[in-house]
Amino acid sequence: MIRIALALLIGAASLPAAAQTIYKCVDDQGGTLISTTRANKDCKAVVSSPETSVPAPRQRAATAAANPTPASFPRVQEDTQKARDNDRRHILEQELAGEQRNLTLAKRELAEQEGLRGPSGAGGIDRTAPYRDRVAQHERNIVAIQKELSGLR
Repeated sequence: MIRIALALLIGAASLPAAAQTIYKCVDDQGGTLISTTRANKDCKAVVSSPETSVPAPRQRAATAAANPTPASFPRVQEDTQKARDNDRRHILEQELAGEQRNLTLAKRELAEQEGLRGPSGAGGIDRTAPYRDRVAQHERNIVAIQKELSGLR
């Protein structure tokens, strides 16, 4: 009940500045009621506009054009940058190939563990969980490397 009241209170706080006063009332059974009207004499004003409204965030005046790169800032030659990009691509492709090999191995180990029959272990803990975690980790690594590769020029 308190969660509902808090959710209503938060929702009411985000109303526009023209919103009405919000009241928190307690009924005969002890329940909390949030309303825009007083249900009884024990209601207390919780949110009253516009004094409690949050101002809109300020727009950022600084842009890239307002802060140009200084003339003394070091520049990289185009062919040097291309060579660096090619090196990066090569390293990422090697990492991707390694992760794919590791994923294949992890899947094979998981299949072997799933093929074994027997008790799960003490307390019913799934003994294949670490193998599943390893497979999932390699899959996430592959996705991350592919995303990195797709962002290259």
